[in-house]
Amino acid sequence: MQWLQLIVDSTRDASNAIEDALLECGAASVTLEDAADQPILEPGVGETPLWDNCSIKALFAANTDTAQISQQLDQILSSKMLMRWEQLEDKDWSQEWKKYFSPVRCGERLWICPSWIEPPEADAINLSLDPGLAFGTGSHPTTHLCLRWLDRQDLTGHRVIDYGCGSGILGIAALLLGAEKVIAVDNDPQALLATRDNAERNNIAAERITTYLPEDVPRDAVGDTMLANILAAPLIDLAPTLTSLTASNGLLCLSGLLEHQVDAVCQPYKTDFNFDLPAIESEWAQLGARKNG
Repeated sequence: MQWLQLIVDSTRDASNAIEDALLECGAASVTLEDAADQPILEPGVGETPLWDNCSIKALFAANTDTAQISQQLDQILSSKMLMRWEQLEDKDWSQEWKKYFSPVRCGERLWICPSWIEPPEADAINLSLDPGLAFGTGSHPTTHLCLRWLDRQDLTGHRVIDYGCGSGILGIAALLLGAEKVIAVDNDPQALLATRDNAERNNIAAERITTYLPEDVPRDAVGDTMLANILAAPLIDLAPTLTSLTASNGLLCLSGLLEHQVDAVCQPYKTDFNFDLPAIESEWAQLGARKNG
């Protein structure tokens, strides 16, 4: 099916009204994108920030009367907006996104492979993944750093806790690398569903990986390895929780922080853990440590 795309340049403050107006005029979908290369690296918990300047893109059926829609928008918004129409190439958009994903090597043993691509090395440890709504495909530096760290560890028989599991990629990788069991924790039910789906896709027995919302984690839970790839502020706030869930002499892997945040994140853990030098990729950092015995 062919589509027309309407692009409207907007400020953050006007974006909600424009989005509502586009939907009212019959847009099949509305997407907001950064219009000025303004990264939002670490939003606060519960926040959904927008860029100062947005490019709002709306899809309409190919037979849409563009002049009529433009006029309707001007009337609804009581002002003329800077907008332009373009014809989209006829593609299978349900499959088009797949071209942006390819196998990712993570260390000496581990590959992360989209489920529709044959693994480059059949004899390697290959984790099959379908990118979905939950964070974690192996391509982001924070995830890649954690996977490379896992690849270097001897996880044989380990009980692992993946706190902020997202897609489940870290916990599943740990199981494929020799861990015995994983407790996967996330405050997003969609992430827990994605984790279970991805575990099944990798032939992980259901009893080897259990998923919990944070408030439902068993009181006696403890991990020989603790994984937390979230953000700097939650890592600091969760230090008492993550420390208590890590066994004596257990391993700790923290990521989701920027290089300049390393000292601040380490500080609340230093009493209980001995840290290795941080691993850096682009501007992101990963911290590895061992808990005191």
